[in-house]
Amino acid sequence: MVKYYKNLLIMTTNQYIPTTYCGSTPHIMVAVSGGVDSAVTAALLQKEGYKVTGVFMRNWEDDDGTEECTSMEDWLDAQKVCDSLNIELLQTNFSKEYKAQVFEPFIELLKKGHTPNPDVLCNAMIKFAALREFALNQGADFLATGHYSRLVQDGEHTLLFQAKDQEKCQSYFLYRVGSFAKCLMPLGTMQKDQVRVLAKQMGLHNHNRRDSTGICFIGKRNFSKFIGRYITEQPGDIVDESGKIVGQHKGLFHYTLGQRQGLGIGGIKGGIKSDANDTYSAPWFVIGKNMLENQLIVTQGEEASSLYSSELTADSLQWIGPKPELSLSPFACQAKVRYRSVTSSCTLQLTQGSAEDLGQVIVKFNEPQRALTLGQSVVFYLDDRCLGGGIICG
Repeated sequence: MVKYYKNLLIMTTNQYIPTTYCGSTPHIMVAVSGGVDSAVTAALLQKEGYKVTGVFMRNWEDDDGTEECTSMEDWLDAQKVCDSLNIELLQTNFSKEYKAQVFEPFIELLKKGHTPNPDVLCNAMIKFAALREFALNQGADFLATGHYSRLVQDGEHTLLFQAKDQEKCQSYFLYRVGSFAKCLMPLGTMQKDQVRVLAKQMGLHNHNRRDSTGICFIGKRNFSKFIGRYITEQPGDIVDESGKIVGQHKGLFHYTLGQRQGLGIGGIKGGIKSDANDTYSAPWFVIGKNMLENQLIVTQGEEASSLYSSELTADSLQWIGPKPELSLSPFACQAKVRYRSVTSSCTLQLTQGSAEDLGQVIVKFNEPQRALTLGQSVVFYLDDRCLGGGIICG
C-alpha cells in the first residue's frame, strides 16, 4: 500500500505518490515494450524526479526457438528509448509462465467452443503478477505501465477508472487483475494524440510508431493457421436455425459468435432477401455451436433476433476494491460485453445458491446485446469506475 507523507506530489496517475518513500526517492520500474506509450511513461516519471528503471518482458518463444511476441525490433526500440533517457533496461523472460497460465488455458477453452481473451489473462497472470513481483524483488517501490486507464488511491484500496481517452481505454482488459497495489498508469488522464506530441517534444525516436494490435503469440501470422498447429481440425456442417445444411466449416474453433466473414456461404435459395434487387443474399452470421454434433449454427440478416440477447450468466468473478452488494437485491450498474462495445445499463444478481465470492451472476441488460459469446469477459462499471467483471458462461 502506498504510504502517505506530508510532502506529497500529485502524479498524472491521479494517485498520491510520496516524493520520498521510506526515506529515499521512490524507485519506479517501467514496463518498456518499445512502443510510444511506455516510452512516454518512463520519460514522465523521470521528469517528476523519480528513480526510473526499464524492464523488457519476453512472454513468447515459439517451439522452434524463434521469438514471435517480442521481436528484435521491439527490444531494439526499448533499448533506444532507455538509452535516450539514460536509464537502465533490464530484461526478463516469462515464456514458461505465459504458456502455462495464458496460452494453454486459451487453447483448452477454444476446444470447448468458447472464445477466450488471452489479453485479460496476460494482464492478470503476467504483467500485474509475475512482472510486478519481479519489479519489487529488484528493489523497485512501484511498477508503472503505459496502459490507458486511471488508478485512484481511496484509503486502503487502489481503484480502477476508465481513461480520459475513451477510444484507447484499456480498463476492459484489466478488470481481472483485482489488486493494483504499487502500480502506476501515468497516461490515464491523457489523449493518445497528446502522448505522441509529447513524445516528439521529448525527442523520443518512436513518437510515430504504429500501435501494436492482435494477440501476442500470433504476431503477424494467420490466426487460423497458427491455432491449427495446436488443435486438430474437425470439419463439419454449417446449419441454419431449422437444421438445414447450408455449408461446411473447417473446425469450430475457427469461428466466433457474430462472425460474418469467412463462412463461405453464398446466396441460399429460399433465404432472406437483402433488398428488392438482390434476392436471397442477406449476409449470414454465426449464432451458435453444437459441439456434440460438430455443427456451426448460423442465421441470415444483420438484425436477426437470434443474434441478440438481453441476459447472460457470468462466473469467475473478480472485483476491484469494495465488492458490490449482490445478495439482497439486483445491483444496478453498466457493463461492456466486448472491448469495443459501449457500456450498457444492466442489473446484477447472484444466481440461486451461489456463494458471494465465487458464484455466478445473472446480468440483465436494459437493451439487447449483440452476439454474447461464451468465454468472453463482461466488465462492470459505475459511471467511469471499473468494478470488476467475469467470464460469460451462459
